[in-house]
Amino acid sequence: MGASAEDGTADLAQPALVIGGPTASGKTGLAISLAQRLGGDVINGDAFQLYAGLPVLTAQPSPAQRALVPHHLFGEIPLSASVDASTYARLAKERIRLCWKQGRPPILVGGSGLYLRTVLRGLPKGLPSPDPELRARLEARPLQELCAELAALDPEAARNVDLQNPRRVIRALEVCLLTGKAFSSFRPPSEPDAPLAGIWLALPRETLHERIALRAAGLFAQGVAAEVEAALPSLGTTARQVIGLEQVASVLAGEASEQAATLKIVEATRQYARRQETWFRKEAVLSPSGPDTALEQGLRIAERRAVRTFAVEGELDETAEPD
Repeated sequence: MGASAEDGTADLAQPALVIGGPTASGKTGLAISLAQRLGGDVINGDAFQLYAGLPVLTAQPSPAQRALVPHHLFGEIPLSASVDASTYARLAKERIRLCWKQGRPPILVGGSGLYLRTVLRGLPKGLPSPDPELRARLEARPLQELCAELAALDPEAARNVDLQNPRRVIRALEVCLLTGKAFSSFRPPSEPDAPLAGIWLALPRETLHERIALRAAGLFAQGVAAEVEAALPSLGTTARQVIGLEQVASVLAGEASEQAATLKIVEATRQYARRQETWFRKEAVLSPSGPDTALEQGLRIAERRAVRTFAVEGELDETAEPD
């Protein structure tokens, strides 16, 4: 729908509840508890948990957890495929509509802020579709060089885009080069009066760091080395950005010990968590919540959204066609 691949019109079939937050904050357990209480399904909102083949490294829900409630978009995409926010939003909205048609409230859970925002609000109008040839040339260049060019073309984007994420830098630079306009000039649709869409888990920094370290400490015991070894030949551009992949690969190559790799994974994950927290603090439609109050707060928001957004009979019929 619309002229560009990244249309700014947000689909009305929005989830009853969004659960966001930094990595290792407890989103998975909370989403499952809410789904059990609401009779709903869990839909993935994490860019890397989409991929098949790396369930340990990307901390996907375990088989036992998936058996508790229906799960969607976890481990469903081949490692070789590249998925952007627009593609993800289409997939997520399809599952959201399916859940509502089945009478099961969908719960969208993840830490990829851009993906969640795209489902809730859509992407800016006028953004060009990806250009495969230009993107291939950009991907072949060093990240530091790309960041410098982005800073020259669009200083605001260089301040706000995650410069450690090659996908984000390349997309911003691609838009600048294709349109002749600053990437930062394309604004997502704003909804100043939008009701709360959900919560994000805000933990004390020390607690979050402890959880990150504990998760990383168990990776090799859970078989992450064999998982990564099997995945390496199939990795596409997006899947190569999974946090910890480079460090585990260094162990497989005999270049680092498991202990050294674990320490580097902890540090990289902490840095990523800080960037996630920065994003969630700026997202007005998600309310911060501590782990002790998150379940009840989530239930209250879900109830209000059900009354306000989905009470009109036949409302979802208006969104039968995807963007």
